[in-house]
Amino acid sequence: MRLAPPHSGYHWRGQQPFFEGWYYRLTLPQQEQTIAFMYSIQDPAGGTNASGSVVQILGPNEQYFCRTFADVRQFWADCDQLGHGCSRGRQSQNGDPNPPELTQDFIGSTEGYRATAKVHEGHMRDPRSGQWLRWYYTLDPVYGWGKPTQPQQSTAGWLSQFQIFEPGWQVLMAHGWATGWFEVGDQRYAFERAPAYAEKNWGGAFPQKWFWIQCNAFANHPDLTVTSGGGIRRVLGWEESVGMVGIHYQGQFYEFVPWNGRVSWQVSPWGNWRVWAERQGPGPECYRVELMGQVAEAGVQVRVPTAAGLQFLCRDTTRGQLRVELWRRDEGRGGRSQQLILDASSQQAGLEVGGGSWSQDYCSSP
Repeated sequence: MRLAPPHSGYHWRGQQPFFEGWYYRLTLPQQEQTIAFMYSIQDPAGGTNASGSVVQILGPNEQYFCRTFADVRQFWADCDQLGHGCSRGRQSQNGDPNPPELTQDFIGSTEGYRATAKVHEGHMRDPRSGQWLRWYYTLDPVYGWGKPTQPQQSTAGWLSQFQIFEPGWQVLMAHGWATGWFEVGDQRYAFERAPAYAEKNWGGAFPQKWFWIQCNAFANHPDLTVTSGGGIRRVLGWEESVGMVGIHYQGQFYEFVPWNGRVSWQVSPWGNWRVWAERQGPGPECYRVELMGQVAEAGVQVRVPTAAGLQFLCRDTTRGQLRVELWRRDEGRGGRSQQLILDASSQQAGLEVGGGSWSQDYCSSP
């Protein structure tokens, strides 16, 4: 894949405790719907109460579906590139680099899923509702993580190659186009060139606390994609609070991270997200961004990995309101001028809070 970023492959090398999770999102602007797929594997060596693979889907109208695959031998993943899946009745070795060829015939033959950088497909029954879910779509990536004409970047910076951060996080596809269909029961949602997004995380545990913002469905800005996140992560045994904003727009990548600027935020236990960031450009210019997210609905609880297995410690919405403002300020030649590069809004943003201790606002500083 031309836009394959670092960390696209599977990270497990025998260590436990361990989890790896993948998040894929489709936004259907015409239907005003979102479909989010959350796949995970935990303690792949087996033998613990948390061992197993899980598929969670946040479907149209924010319906929540979940299917577990307790036998870790039914899971496979490619260590060298993006590729993973799980099928009932098929036992494979973790890290199997040669899964069966992708084909729509898979959907009617067994229960499970497969996902690569180009194709996703699946077929499963949700035990709680009794409904069957089926999906098949192809992907045409537009942005990985970084400027498309340059080598792609690690979302957490170059130090993440040494696995010193807990957990690891990588945006796999900041923006792309998906074509295919999704079925729940007898309802089919067909789509062509729908905005698509993908990311992953891995390690021994989720952060104590975090927030997340994502959107790549903005009216009049078809190639705009925004991702922001912050949380308390472990670094070589100690903890730090860290945040970032990444914007891909018109072939450019605007990155705001602690090592190139300042990132601040104020996030309520639910309903309001505000993030501010600024950084110096390669020349005399300086960039500043502000994200303002909000939602009035209650959102949906989803599961995240813990030592005891997946637990409902995360709240999501795919119906968030988001406004993005990006400014450029030039400070050369004895003067200062400020230009608004971007002012965009969406009603289909992904907004999330997770972890514990959400009794008050989470701010970047006391």
